Amino acid sequence: MSRALLPWMPVLLLGTLLSCQPASSPAPGDADDPVRFMTYNIEDVRTADLRSGDHPRLVEAAAIIQDLRPDVLLVNEMTVDQPGAPGYPSGEPAAQNARRFADGYLREAQADSLRPLSYQTVMLPVNTGQPSQLDLNNDGRVVTRVPDVPRSPADGRVAPQTAGGRAYGGDAWGFGTFPGQYGMAVFVREDWTVLRDSIRTFRLFKWSDMPGAAVPVDSVTGERWYSAEEWETMRLSSKSHWDVPVRLPGGRVVHVLASHPTPPGFDGAADRNGRRNHNEIRFWVDYLSGADYIADDSSRAGGLPEDAPFVLMGDLNADPDEGDSYGNAINPLLRHPRVQSRPVPTATDRGQRAFPDLDADDTTPFGLRIDYVLPSSNLDVTSAHVWRPAPADTSDLPVSDHFPVYVDVLPRP
Repeated sequence: MSRALLPWMPVLLLGTLLSCQPASSPAPGDADDPVRFMTYNIEDVRTADLRSGDHPRLVEAAAIIQDLRPDVLLVNEMTVDQPGAPGYPSGEPAAQNARRFADGYLREAQADSLRPLSYQTVMLPVNTGQPSQLDLNNDGRVVTRVPDVPRSPADGRVAPQTAGGRAYGGDAWGFGTFPGQYGMAVFVREDWTVLRDSIRTFRLFKWSDMPGAAVPVDSVTGERWYSAEEWETMRLSSKSHWDVPVRLPGGRVVHVLASHPTPPGFDGAADRNGRRNHNEIRFWVDYLSGADYIADDSSRAGGLPEDAPFVLMGDLNADPDEGDSYGNAINPLLRHPRVQSRPVPTATDRGQRAFPDLDADDTTPFGLRIDYVLPSSNLDVTSAHVWRPAPADTSDLPVSDHFPVYVDVLPRP
């Protein structure tokens, strides 16, 4: 696969957006219509950006989503608003940012050629930016105070990190410069049913409870990265792992398995992020295999029932054959007998011509396939694509450093 490095991701002008990709998905009405599942890392979406209602980058992202019209959408890197996070309205309920995006951006047509989308949302707690009270980055200090966080620039670009933010994030359960940063949200058609009482989360699952876990060990000194106390309490998921059951037309329940493992870099000789990424992905392999060591945040044990349909989605930060992954992290998942890893989502001919240095399956402008929509083997796939903008319809404002990935399946029993 390509190792091309593109400095920015171009953005589609709204007036010509529809001419650049395959026809939008039909609106499913019964069990014979295809259902579109899509994952999209929009990149560090902040509360203040969502509250504004006219943030330039989010307007563009909403336009892309309205064009592609997913029925079920996972957004990675959307802040979970909560106390301690910038822009959090004191006294208001937490975890409302997904609702803000749905109501303030997706429910309003972003161009005359586009139609609004109405979604119900699922936004739950994540580990990013949650202080551990431990020196997890081994810099000799425990940082628990949220630093001053730079505002997003007025032009809509992603806010920069600071040294103080990185120090705070290095000691959090999952890297984040403030609580809830880089969270995630699931959006489901408003007229469908999310089985909320059956949602399972694994945010608190301890890494040390995974049999045969890839323990970070410094390859130079031979010392374990984490102390015994840290290892006993260290959480596996850098954000969270969610199992969100959704009832589709015709009555079939499909489990949306959502996550965003840590990037396998930014660490050192112990490769602690690479090993964590590997085990975050391995968690899904074991979950699909019904491993009895797994317990969710409600202490319910076991994995996914063997006949349950699912779509596993998210920015998994692992390429099948290049990049910095530890131990070929993604390949055991792609080879799992319950996972339908083909057809591989690819760019259209026009999308490929727009980025000739990328391979057809690359989901980022920096030349890696790391975003996935993986249906179970008992679902019928009708199409699978990576969305890319066309070069004639661009400005220099980056929407994200990821492309949307979507797969259409038939929900009938």
